[in-house]
Amino acid sequence: MIKRTLQKNIESKWFKGKAILLFGPRQVGKSTLIEVVMKDRGEEWLYLNGDDAEVREHLTNTSAARLKAIIGYYKVVFVEEAQRIENIGLTLKLFTDQFKDVQVIATGSSAFELSSKVNEPLTGRKYEFMLYPLSFSEMVQHHGLIKEKGFLDHRLIYGYYPEIVTKPDEEKSLLKLLANSYLYKDLLMLEQIKKPLLLDKLLKALALQIGSEISYNELAQTIGADKETVEKYIDLLEKAFVVFRLPALNRNVRNEIKKGKKIYFIDCGIRNAIIGNFNQMHTRTDAGALWENFVISERIKLLRYHELDASHYFWRTTQQQEIDLIEDIEGSLKAFEFKWGKMNKVRFPQTFTTNYPDAQTHVISPTNIEDFLLMP
Repeated sequence: MIKRTLQKNIESKWFKGKAILLFGPRQVGKSTLIEVVMKDRGEEWLYLNGDDAEVREHLTNTSAARLKAIIGYYKVVFVEEAQRIENIGLTLKLFTDQFKDVQVIATGSSAFELSSKVNEPLTGRKYEFMLYPLSFSEMVQHHGLIKEKGFLDHRLIYGYYPEIVTKPDEEKSLLKLLANSYLYKDLLMLEQIKKPLLLDKLLKALALQIGSEISYNELAQTIGADKETVEKYIDLLEKAFVVFRLPALNRNVRNEIKKGKKIYFIDCGIRNAIIGNFNQMHTRTDAGALWENFVISERIKLLRYHELDASHYFWRTTQQQEIDLIEDIEGSLKAFEFKWGKMNKVRFPQTFTTNYPDAQTHVISPTNIEDFLLMP
């Protein structure tokens, strides 16, 4: 069993009088993690699945008396796929307000639906956690740094979804299944997604542009849609934990681009499955962009798991000077360049170092990845 970093974070909030909410993509192990926590504590729990129509009926617009009858003698209640339950926020509020000795946990694979349903009713009554696919740091803890660094090429191609990592002989078929079904299940249930074929075209266009600045107008022309639809679909893809956006750093320095954006995938394996490219790293023309996607996504996982509030940007000027990643933690800036291949001397643009003299600069390659992905 691969131990998840979030386990200790969740355990620290157990029976603190608030609901525990766990978000994340489908198939990343949310249910498994909660079950491990409960088994380690030796507690019995009541399991309620939001995909079950009967469960939805009982938990929608319910009352304290009905909830008491549902709970029975259980002290832990686990609600899976909570976003499927109408007015789930009010139901969870009843749990926290009326049953102080009961710990309720809810998981959801759609931040768009679950967050909007619980934010207002559960103000001050919840702890939120985000579970990603497995991470570099978790795998280092599992079988050591040397072994995991030896898997780097493999991880960039096939990613870190738990089933992909634990079933190494079935990666391609499992990734295709993930990319074609589980990935879109929540999105396709939303009324906003009216053209699934358009979504598929957009994902392929985004997958081919990782590491490059994107334009909504150009994407719209490429896939045959309008700019507003493209922007809306990208927003939903982000809320469904498929992609994330990286804005341009703009601190009013002359020549900095103002509204640039890049889009990366949460998992490199999913990205490669979308475009059907599982070629080995030494043969790929996109190796540098794939490496950039990998390390930025892994860095975000690391900081999120350590509960560090960081903002991330890329930096570029109108003269095409560029830095791959700028990290801002409480006003302290770090600048990173990512190099997959042989590393020559890397110079950070003078425009940046002059205007941001206090920013630390780092070059990250496979040889020193542990400095970036094991320590916040």
